[in-house]
Amino acid sequence: MKLLLDENLSRRIVPFLQTAFPNSSQVALLGLEGASDSEIWQYAKTNGFVIVSRDSDFQERSLVAGHPPQVVWLKIPNRSKTIVLNILLDHHTEIEQALIEQDRACVEISPSNR
Repeated sequence: MKLLLDENLSRRIVPFLQTAFPNSSQVALLGLEGASDSEIWQYAKTNGFVIVSRDSDFQERSLVAGHPPQVVWLKIPNRSKTIVLNILLDHHTEIEQALIEQDRACVEISPSNR
C-alpha cells in the first residue's frame, strides 16, 4: 500500500515511510503542490495511492464518491513531523486491516485509536 501525503503533511517523512508503505510520496514531490482536491483525488485514483490528510475534505469525498482512492484521515491537530510519522507507523496494521481486509473507503486515525 502506497500513501500519498496531502500538502498539510511534511514531505520530509516520506523516506521514513518506505519500509512500511513502499513507494509512498507527498503531493509536492509529485508536482501537485497547489493542486485542487479533485486533481489530487484523480492522481491518487489513477496511480493507486491511498490519500493521507488531516483535512476532512477527502473523507467527505470518499463518502460521496466511494473508492478508489481510499483515504486515511488523521484527526489530529497540527503536530511535528516525528509525531505524524509515528502515528502512521504505529497504526500500520490498523490501516491495512481497514483498507485492505475490510475494503473501507476511509479509515480515521486519532490519538485515542490504540
